[in-house]
Amino acid sequence: MNLRPWNNIKINECNEPLVVIPESIFRLTPHPYMSLGAPYLTGLDPWVLRQSVLKRLKQAQQNLFDITSDLQLALFDAWRPISVQKFMFNYTIEETCRSRGINIDDISNKEDITDVIEEVGRFWAKPSCNPLTPPPHSTGAAIDLTLADMSGHPLDLGGEIDFIGPESSPDFYKKDNLGMPCSKHQVFHNRRSLLFSVMEQAGFVQHPNEWWHFSYGDQLWAWTSNQGIPIYGAALEVSKDITLSEPSLVT
Repeated sequence: MNLRPWNNIKINECNEPLVVIPESIFRLTPHPYMSLGAPYLTGLDPWVLRQSVLKRLKQAQQNLFDITSDLQLALFDAWRPISVQKFMFNYTIEETCRSRGINIDDISNKEDITDVIEEVGRFWAKPSCNPLTPPPHSTGAAIDLTLADMSGHPLDLGGEIDFIGPESSPDFYKKDNLGMPCSKHQVFHNRRSLLFSVMEQAGFVQHPNEWWHFSYGDQLWAWTSNQGIPIYGAALEVSKDITLSEPSLVT
């Protein structure tokens, strides 16, 4: 699997700590990956971010409140240990194969399975332990989120978080929005644009394939913003009790 273009940028780790995201910033519960059995170590909290990233997230929330008092940010996921990245990478490959009727244990399906792995890799970073190419969420600099009303009900932004498909592209509804005023596609585009706007004003960049993924200070941020070098690598040393070989499904 090829590296992302931003993986070639050297990281100048600043050693900023992970800090807990306050509950004043709404989070979707139960945590989606914990519910699937992802191997979080005892005592590790996924609701943490690097200190400066959290500061900017709070600013993004304020940016949204300045526009409307009816909406709030809704966090889906934040810091992700590499063990969880590995679990979810393989889980997504398995589920995508299952949904397409591909028997992952049948060697004759190797070409189809390889295609699925490549497609999943556009959305899920390879769970690498290489300090030069950390998965974005392992740095504590990336966050997945959406919009919700003040009662905690997520808005429909025209696609589920983590969906593997073209609808996940941030501008997927842009063309339809121009040609179909007052349609649901215009609603989806406007909501995605609002989320992007409040996050961008706070200094975040958006993943090119995922409307829900934003980061500050990681390799993607440095590559997209062209504002400097990344300051965040993998946030914590992973326990030696965890086996982090390449995912068994990757060929």
